[in-house]
Amino acid sequence: MTRLKEIICTVGVDLGGTNTRVAIVDAEGRMPASSNFNTRDYPRQQDFVERLAKEVDALFRILKEEGYTLRVKGIGIGAPCVDSRKRSIEGATNLPWKESFPLGRMLEEATGLPVAIANDANAAAIGEMTYGAARGMTDFIMLTLGTGVGSGIVCDGHLLSGKRGLAGELGHVTFPFASDRLCACGRKGCLQTVCASGGMVHTALELLATTTDPSPLRQPGGKLSARDIGKAVIAGDPVAKCVMRITEEALGRACAEFVALTDPEAIILFGGVANPEEMDAEHIRQVMDNYSLAIYRGRVKVLFSTLKGSQAALLGAASLPLHNP
Repeated sequence: MTRLKEIICTVGVDLGGTNTRVAIVDAEGRMPASSNFNTRDYPRQQDFVERLAKEVDALFRILKEEGYTLRVKGIGIGAPCVDSRKRSIEGATNLPWKESFPLGRMLEEATGLPVAIANDANAAAIGEMTYGAARGMTDFIMLTLGTGVGSGIVCDGHLLSGKRGLAGELGHVTFPFASDRLCACGRKGCLQTVCASGGMVHTALELLATTTDPSPLRQPGGKLSARDIGKAVIAGDPVAKCVMRITEEALGRACAEFVALTDPEAIILFGGVANPEEMDAEHIRQVMDNYSLAIYRGRVKVLFSTLKGSQAALLGAASLPLHNP
């Protein structure tokens, strides 16, 4: 006879433009069951909700057949362009639904489980607080460094969300050191024009234009990427190391301003660009302290995320129901 194993769990949903990933996540961040399906196969909202509900039910059945009894706290969804107050997706350009999509309400009706929904960066911040480097912290800022610069801000143990759940767009705070760079948002000077992957490439190309020194970043006919810069940093290339120092300087100066807003315990760096083998968190902290008010100097840590990149989005989403009782 199969012995029943009880687990307290949530369901995490990482809703992306290409794939939707679903996982059952236990209290320790383990994923005993997961699956995925193609988001764009369901251009009708109702069809997508029905498929997602079936996927959740199928994962429950798998675990029950393996002898588990489940105490499910709810479903958490991380997605782009979320109005977390309405629990809806609003006008996401990379998703098949251009009209308002009340996904939270619809999935709740389909499954009978409470549903929380947040944008990707905010979900990542809650995931970090629940399972990662911010575990036990009540005040921190998470910066996600990738194609853009996203952020999640936690104050007094609560996510700073704003009236429409759009608070914390720190990648679009402007700085004089980036005043000559045009952002995709249409403004000049946004932090992400220096510290996102495209901004790093921009810096590299500017540096390469000022020297004839050999560098693996010189790729005739090729397209330079932040990944190329990171590899070159590890290999010791002077140009790549200079690009990273400039990026770190910008992050440090920006963090000094962010610290004055929320008085966090730590700044946590996450994303494809935030690789501890390539980026120097201690340098960022030193620059931050140099530009900070005296009352904050030496009191704010700069840490790298401890969540695995492939699991972070799911863990972040899965942690949302734990913070939305």
